Amino acid sequence: MRSITQSRIRSNTYVALGLIPLSGFAMDVYIPSLPDMALQLHTTPAAIQLTLSLFIISYGVSQLIVGGLLDSYGRYWPTMISMLAFSAASFAIAFAQSMNVIYAMRIVQGFTVAVIVVSKRSFFVDVYKGEELKKYTSLFSVIWAIGPIVAPFLGGFFQTTWGWTSNFIFLGIFSLAFFLIEVVIGGESQKQAQPFSVRTILSTYGKMVKTPDFTAGMIILGLAYAMILLYGMASPFLIEQRLHFDPHVTGYCALFSGVSVMVGGTLSRMLIAKPFVKKLLFASILQLVALAVLITLTSFYQNLPTLLIYVFLIHSTGGFIFNNLMSYCLIRFPQYAGKAAGLVGGGFSVVTSILSSLLVNFLSITNQTVLGIGYGVLVVGVLFTIIRTKWIVNERPASSENAQSSPATAAA
Repeated sequence: MRSITQSRIRSNTYVALGLIPLSGFAMDVYIPSLPDMALQLHTTPAAIQLTLSLFIISYGVSQLIVGGLLDSYGRYWPTMISMLAFSAASFAIAFAQSMNVIYAMRIVQGFTVAVIVVSKRSFFVDVYKGEELKKYTSLFSVIWAIGPIVAPFLGGFFQTTWGWTSNFIFLGIFSLAFFLIEVVIGGESQKQAQPFSVRTILSTYGKMVKTPDFTAGMIILGLAYAMILLYGMASPFLIEQRLHFDPHVTGYCALFSGVSVMVGGTLSRMLIAKPFVKKLLFASILQLVALAVLITLTSFYQNLPTLLIYVFLIHSTGGFIFNNLMSYCLIRFPQYAGKAAGLVGGGFSVVTSILSSLLVNFLSITNQTVLGIGYGVLVVGVLFTIIRTKWIVNERPASSENAQSSPATAAA
């Protein structure tokens, strides 16, 4: 198996950064098409929304599995196989007429994206150290936000020009193009494989889950991302059916959501040296205050501008919190790069999927005030978890076994 040469680390870094937003693309590119899919496939909005939930559940649960496998069998070949499988599943969805086939292919997409994204997160821990590693891990959620920014915008264009199937054709071509790039320049980044042992993997996962700040970080990541997914699942129906705009407007609003997340992530990188807990608390309290004002406002007045105010205030602060906690969790256990990346991604994805699906089904989000109530449940959960957790930001590890991060690293 060929390894990545020193001269190709930079080019492979760009490829890895380019693939990290794939999960966002797979979730968000067809959001503007949700109402049309329900119409064309002769099914209900809830049945179409289930395609989002199945993907993120599959994506989340799979990460719990693939992290250990990638530490044992490397990053390169599992990623190559997964990119081909993801591409094939995308084309299958585009030409499917059965919801059962679409559901099955969305589960396949979730698993293959998990392999690709966990592998690319692990790549950075494999090849970078110290300050350079901190720089890249703090960049992850900013890069990831490209998906929610670009994908719905493209999806709105695809929907109005060629219909809903073109979204999945795009995903198939996207994955296939990166597969060909990897054939030319890719290689194995892992220095030394760890022996495969289910007992060892479960023991490592158990150790990480029993670490209170790591688990709290995963929960907060899930809550923060559920805010974005909740909007993504409800917005097409609020914008197109209640406010009577075209699908491309849904795409523009989703683009605005992604920009808001990126603004929050960028701000967190600018404030990387500020006290960790204080900035988390400030952002969470700001969310709560903004939400109280917005719920009151939308009780009397609802239009597209009020919805976009919701989006900017809640999603930018959510992006700020998400970026800080993602970096914190990813480098909390550096000796288990693949397993930590898998557990973090899988854990928060499962939390996100469960919470967003429950809120959509139980609240029946038909207006912005109810959307605000859904946001409120998540915001209160974030603030409560931050307050109840003892964050490890001022301690150095007593030993490598404890794998505590350094003050500078933990505060990243």
